[in-house]
Amino acid sequence: MAERNPQMSVEDFETIASGAPATVTLEFIDGRVGVKKARDGDHGAVVSWLTKRCMRSRPDLDLYGTQGLRADAGGHSRARPDAVLTPEAHFAGHGAWADPDGTLMVVEVTSYDPDTDRRVRHEKPAVYGQAGIPLYLLIDRDGSTITVHSSPDRQVGGYRNARVTKFGETLVLPDPVGIELDTEILKNYVR
Repeated sequence: MAERNPQMSVEDFETIASGAPATVTLEFIDGRVGVKKARDGDHGAVVSWLTKRCMRSRPDLDLYGTQGLRADAGGHSRARPDAVLTPEAHFAGHGAWADPDGTLMVVEVTSYDPDTDRRVRHEKPAVYGQAGIPLYLLIDRDGSTITVHSSPDRQVGGYRNARVTKFGETLVLPDPVGIELDTEILKNYVR
């Protein structure tokens, strides 16, 4: 993935992001500053649903809801996924922006904003794949689908495989996660 001319240095972005109010979530993807839309109640319910399922099925893992990652192969992007699945206590001792090594899966839940298509369907899978994160789970409330991206491509970014499941169907997250999800309840969290 070719990085465009960055708006600023990563260090300058981190300084700005550290001073942002708690109600503002900033990201730096592909050299560009982005603002994540505030989560609505349904968005939070989706993340809560996933957290419960992951913890019941795999108590040896943690699902972080606010951990920032140094995304992409060179660590020049900074992403704040809606959730990050790792081995238990993996990010203990890390700062606001951790290396993605050891991350098993990142999760994004679509928000109803004009940025969603570009950000979560194109830019983020590119940087997450380039960082070598095994799975990218996109819970798409716009299309009532879940896409599991697997087999990351560190050279060009993105993932070699993408499997789409409709809300209401059973989804099996492949290794290294290995969790089965009944997605029927997700139909309640769309507009």
